[in-house]
Amino acid sequence: MRRYGKNPDEDDIRVRPNPKGNRPRTHTRPKHEDAQDGMVLTVDRGRLTCLVEGRTVVAMKARELGRKAAVVGDKVSLVGDLSGDKDTLARIVRIGRRTSVLRRTADDDDPYERVVVANADQLAVVTALADPEPRPRMIDRCLVAAYDGGLSPLLVLTKSDLASPDKLLEAYTPLGVPYVVTSREELENGDAAEGVRELLDGKVTAFVGHSGVGKTTLVNALVAKDRRRTTGVVNAVTGRGRHTTTSALALPLGDGRGWVVDTPGVRSFGLHHVNPSRVVLAFPDLAPGTENCPRGCTHDSRETECALDAWVAEGHADPARLDSLRRLLETRERREGD
Repeated sequence: MRRYGKNPDEDDIRVRPNPKGNRPRTHTRPKHEDAQDGMVLTVDRGRLTCLVEGRTVVAMKARELGRKAAVVGDKVSLVGDLSGDKDTLARIVRIGRRTSVLRRTADDDDPYERVVVANADQLAVVTALADPEPRPRMIDRCLVAAYDGGLSPLLVLTKSDLASPDKLLEAYTPLGVPYVVTSREELENGDAAEGVRELLDGKVTAFVGHSGVGKTTLVNALVAKDRRRTTGVVNAVTGRGRHTTTSALALPLGDGRGWVVDTPGVRSFGLHHVNPSRVVLAFPDLAPGTENCPRGCTHDSRETECALDAWVAEGHADPARLDSLRRLLETRERREGD
């Protein structure tokens, strides 16, 4: 078989022209030393709204970034028209290293991982005490995602005028998770906003919760009036809320006191991306009890030599917490084996 070099002398060799012009291809990417730093505030159908030196700039991702996607909270570098004027478009050429990442999957058997927020300091898990009823399993899943992604958890209980928070706090106070309880009256007179704002001071906080728990209502109480988002109501028949927030959005608290990221309400919080061996780390009251477990212990209910049973029997942790851990592990194992 004959092989020809780049410049064959034979006349019968046809050299095809470059369909993209005469410019040769190169793997050398532009450095963009003049790129300005910014922060992604929201993403909408391929367009990213970024904050650059106090201005909101609409941008798109540069082709050289490939499939790497930017999400809310990302620190980015931009070039192009950074004036922020109407109908202008900048270009994101670099995405900075992330200090934390909140991930989730649609369900435990869904391998597609969704990055919700980057570089957040803490995760505020918003749960209503009634209308709709609290879902402890959902709280546990959010705590797992927070610990796994490097975020500090914060429990926010709403609608305390409809039900007492005591029962729910009994299960989570031993974990050392900070919490705040709010009511509708406190939201109206501003007391709730002040109480929550103290826990958010100087931090980037992502708010997560299923629809109807009052997440966006609380966020609206924390930010300026011109930044508030549309809210919905809870269906009286199903007890579920209606999705009114369709995309994550970072909003300033004002006076440089921090940021809140309002995320869309979720019906489920999948943990396919979390290694099951790390799930127990999200239960600080149970983790010390695993020191005496045999090597390779899965900590599920079928493990007869799991030291967690003795740990709970000795009163170091609530049996309900062990049940919650094992339900998470068994649900993942069952669905991964399907």
